[in-house]
Amino acid sequence: MSLKKRRFKYLTESLIEGNIKITATFAIVVVFLIFIFIMRESLPIFFNSEVQQEITFGQFFNSIAWRPVSDNPRFSLWPIILGSLKVTLIALFFAVPVAIAAALYSSEFAGRRLKEFIKPTVELLAGIPSVVLGFFALMVMASFLKNIFGWEIRLNAVNAGIALGFAVIPSIYSLAEDAINAVPRSFREAALGLGASPWQTALKVVLPAALPGVSAAVLFGMGRAVGETMVVLMAAGNAPLFSFNPLNSTRTMTATIAAELGEVVFGSGHYHALFFIGLVLFLVTFVINMTSWALFDGLMSKLYGAKK
Repeated sequence: MSLKKRRFKYLTESLIEGNIKITATFAIVVVFLIFIFIMRESLPIFFNSEVQQEITFGQFFNSIAWRPVSDNPRFSLWPIILGSLKVTLIALFFAVPVAIAAALYSSEFAGRRLKEFIKPTVELLAGIPSVVLGFFALMVMASFLKNIFGWEIRLNAVNAGIALGFAVIPSIYSLAEDAINAVPRSFREAALGLGASPWQTALKVVLPAALPGVSAAVLFGMGRAVGETMVVLMAAGNAPLFSFNPLNSTRTMTATIAAELGEVVFGSGHYHALFFIGLVLFLVTFVINMTSWALFDGLMSKLYGAKK
C-alpha cells in the first residue's frame, strides 16, 4: 500500500472515530440535560413554600389514593407504583420464556435459513409503534380475553401486561441471543464429547454459561416495560386504584404523566408532582439499565478473561 493510500485510510478512520465520539458525547449531554430539567421542575416540592401549601414530599406516601384534582387532593404514589409493578411483572412473565426460548432455539438448533426467518420476524415487533399495540389490545385482545375467561373488567393489568410483553420480547430476544452466541464453541464441543445430547448441552451448559447475559437481557426488557406509555395508557383501564388484583383496572407512572401533564396548571403542585414522578422513573430506568450493562460486561469478562 502506498504512503498516500495509508494516509487516506488513516484520515478516514480518524474521521469516523471522531464522529462516533462526538455523537456519543452529544447523546450523553442530552440525557444529562433532560435529567437536570426534570430535577429542576421537581425541586419546588422540597424548597418552594407556595408549592408546599398544595403538596409536600410526605403526601406521596401517607395515603393510597391518587386524586390530584378534587376538593381534597391526594398525591399518593402507591397506586401508580403498584400499577407499574403489576403490568411490568405480567409483561415479563409472558415475554421472558418466549424470548429466551426463541433465542436459545435460533442460536443452538435452527438452520441457517430458519434462523434468518426467526430473527427478523421477532425483531420486527420492535418496529411496531406502541400505539398500534395499545390499539390492538384495546379493541381486539381485551374483548377476546374477557370472552374466554369471563372477566368482569375488560381493561385490566393482565390485558396491558400481555400487550406490553409483545413490545418487550424483541429487546430480551436480541440481547439474550447475543449472550448465548458469546459462549465459546469449546463449551459445546466438550459437552457433546462427554455424551450429552444437543438439548442437554443447550440447557445445562450453554444457558447457564450465558446466564449473566440472559439476566441482563431480562433487566433490559424490564427497563423497557417500566418506561412504556401508550400500551398501558390504552389497555390497562387508566384507573389509579390501589389493588393487588391483576384483573382490576390500573394505571402506571408513565400513563399518569401522559394523561395529566397536558392539562395541568403550570407551576401548580400537581405540575411539580408529575415531574417528580418523571424523576423517579428516570432514576429507576437508569439503575436497571446500568445493572443490565454490568451483568453483560461481567459475562464478557468471565468468558473471555477481559472486559469488552
